Amino acid sequence: MEIKSLAMIGMGAVGAVVGVRLQKVLGKKMQCIVDAERKARYERDGIFVNGEKTDFNWVTPEEAEPADLVIIATKNAQLPQAIQNMKRAVKSDTAILSLLNGIQSERDLAQVYGEEKVLPAFVLSLNSIHEGNKIEYTDAGRVIFGESDNSKTGRVEALCDLFSRAGITYVNPDDIQLEQWKKYLINVTFNTLSALCRSPYGGFKYPVMQELARQTGAEVIAVANAEGIALTSKHLEDDIAMMCRHDPHGKTSMLQDMEACRKSENPWFCGTVVRLAEKHGISTPVCSLLEKLVAGTEAVREV
Repeated sequence: MEIKSLAMIGMGAVGAVVGVRLQKVLGKKMQCIVDAERKARYERDGIFVNGEKTDFNWVTPEEAEPADLVIIATKNAQLPQAIQNMKRAVKSDTAILSLLNGIQSERDLAQVYGEEKVLPAFVLSLNSIHEGNKIEYTDAGRVIFGESDNSKTGRVEALCDLFSRAGITYVNPDDIQLEQWKKYLINVTFNTLSALCRSPYGGFKYPVMQELARQTGAEVIAVANAEGIALTSKHLEDDIAMMCRHDPHGKTSMLQDMEACRKSENPWFCGTVVRLAEKHGISTPVCSLLEKLVAGTEAVREV
């Protein structure tokens, strides 16, 4: 099996960094699905990745053609529209890879296109800033992906080959579900705290920020364990150390959203923890408070 064609949806801080490398391998066989207004704007103004203009193959949902692979790199709030926009790109044997934060997007995609098409995936350690049509990154990170049952299939091998040819660092782990929850632990804990405290990565060197991270992370770990995921406090400590190694001026995606007055992914971060905790009868006072603080911060912008 070989992946010869690709459709991408979402060309922001994650999608553009991944997409610019894939385009060098696939050329016009990589189509970027956008609405008509964005297509006109992007064709006029372009997208600049680390200062270099990239002319992607922009198509509207109506112009999209069937593809071997669909990669989604939107925010969670845009996923319902993305699911509609990608319909023409999905054929009987299309593989679907979601790079969205959290643990919900694969479930939503599977409901529409079938579990057999969806491979759990996410991006780790990608450090980028998206402003207008400019994306600047210092670390392209790595793509983590695999079959839901961790089997080594032909399409997993094909993805490994594609990413290798594109120069994209990737990992096909032994347990994709655990790895996904490890990333989710980072999303809930560090994205939320950085956004509320207006803290770049460097802020997590301070003891007070680390204590907040431990209190938040402990609730995520409790919920993960109830869901059958072997997440531990060691994973959280490793995350704190990792944050301290990042560029101290780098910013989480949620902090960037907050500064730009965009809606955050709060409902899919702390919000999902709270909902799952209720199902298992687990108390999550920290995540509950953080969810309300982010929601309140976003609400008062309208005053």
